[in-house]
Amino acid sequence: MFSSSIQSPIGVISIKADEEYVYCISCKEQEPEEFPSSSALTDLAAKQLNEYFEGRRSSFDFPIAQQGTDFQQSVWQELLNIPPGYPISYAALSRRMGTPLAIRAIAAANGRNNLMIVVPCHRVIGSSGTLVGYAGGLWRKKWLLEHEARMMQIGQLNLL
Repeated sequence: MFSSSIQSPIGVISIKADEEYVYCISCKEQEPEEFPSSSALTDLAAKQLNEYFEGRRSSFDFPIAQQGTDFQQSVWQELLNIPPGYPISYAALSRRMGTPLAIRAIAAANGRNNLMIVVPCHRVIGSSGTLVGYAGGLWRKKWLLEHEARMMQIGQLNLL
């Protein structure tokens, strides 16, 4: 296992990878725990995440993988299709996936995403425009959505 971390406006971002894939990106309030060493892959992910926080990158191209059911994988894949700065509701996501009655299952899969920011689960909001369900805390979700709106120059988001 390899690991890198960066300081960000939302806390310490920890990046974990094996030889081939980044499999976990998470955020903590405190200093990162010690890991054996970084790798070219974790360093690349750290560089791209720093560029994201600097407003110079809105997508990522390092290899990612996470364990999950076929349904979870399909939800995570669909999250990658949500453009930065344009959050959608869980209901809209379920319709896009052709499973309009699977809102709760989609929300549960969203909550099991281990690749925050890169697999943008923060871009899914409640149908009324409210911020709901973010493992990193709703203040982080709001910060990420507002950051992406500024980065994409689409103006102010009205998040409740």
